[in-house]
Amino acid sequence: MTLASEAVFDLKGLKCPLPVLRSRKKLSAMLAGEDLVVETTDPLAVIDIPHMCREDGHILLKTIKTEDGHRFHIRRG
Repeated sequence: MTLASEAVFDLKGLKCPLPVLRSRKKLSAMLAGEDLVVETTDPLAVIDIPHMCREDGHILLKTIKTEDGHRFHIRRG
């Protein structure tokens, strides 16, 4: 069961900088404390998403390597 405060955002197939730009836009529409799970296939996302979280004040709870990319669990700051 997925909690109501957690959303999954599928950004697979998008190349840099689109995963960060779309994640930033999605997070800006969320409330502080809400969680977003971002799934990407862009190899640069493993650098860019943590950097975006630090810049924007979000908490990167977890990064998981998947078969075709990464899954980032972000808490809106």
